[in-house]
Amino acid sequence: MLRAIRTRSGITTLLVLLLIAGVILRTTGHLGPFEDVANRVFNPVQAVLLDLVNGVTNLFGGYQDVNTLRAQVTDLEARLDKATVDEVRIRELEIENQQLRDQLQYKQANPDYTLVGGTILETNNPDRARVLGQDPSNLIHYITIDQGSADDVAVGMPVVTPSGLVGRISEVGTHWSRVLLIVDPTSSVNAVIQSSRATGVIQGAENGLLVMQYLPQDESVKVDDLVLTSGIGGSFPKRLVIGQVVSVTKRDTDLFQEAVVRPSVDFNRLEFVLIIKKFTPTDITSEPTATPTPTVAPTKTPLPTATPSK
Repeated sequence: MLRAIRTRSGITTLLVLLLIAGVILRTTGHLGPFEDVANRVFNPVQAVLLDLVNGVTNLFGGYQDVNTLRAQVTDLEARLDKATVDEVRIRELEIENQQLRDQLQYKQANPDYTLVGGTILETNNPDRARVLGQDPSNLIHYITIDQGSADDVAVGMPVVTPSGLVGRISEVGTHWSRVLLIVDPTSSVNAVIQSSRATGVIQGAENGLLVMQYLPQDESVKVDDLVLTSGIGGSFPKRLVIGQVVSVTKRDTDLFQEAVVRPSVDFNRLEFVLIIKKFTPTDITSEPTATPTPTVAPTKTPLPTATPSK
């Protein structure tokens, strides 16, 4: 204990003496040589310490820079994602706007029709992303739209787009309706070849095509001929576009010739349709009535008339 006290007292005395000596040397101007020696001894140590401090500072500063860059990258990615979503939304609005414009132009071009627009809610096409359900048989081709009895929609009303005939209303709910498409095998539509005025009956076929049956053998039917509704039977207005002839089958042994018709409507891309709630039907008082699909067609049988499918 006494030794420790003596040691501390000796160190204190030495420091006091050095301080007094330093004051005397500075006063007399003789401190310079001692300062030079001290600088030569401590400057390298001071430089190492400064380098160490600067390195630590740069390390933490660089770490902060990396975090800042990561935050900026995350922000830019979020902005890019939002811009992509906005671009898709704007494009969808442009497409929808164009479709609605086409419908408006169709209404203006057909003032004799009472038309109401409908949006497709459901289709039984498994390739469509908007499918909400499908017929268990997977054979009946239909769509479901958002117009029903509350909108004065009734069974049998024709359904169209600006591209052509879609089908007819086959079932009605309060706020929905089911549309039987013309490509369904149970559908039948009285039709006419635009160029030759040859009449026949359009029915659904395989692969989304149509078949025009009961075309007289002596009538001219060619590939690329346009097929329209004839208005016979009163189920559809006249001159609705149905499609275009892609092939013709004509045999001397048959009573009639047939034509395969490609629909003018792309049923895989339907989103909006128009329901014809009222139109002036063709005068059919002089038209004969016949079964649309006779098993055997007798000689000189009148042209069959399509009846609405239920």
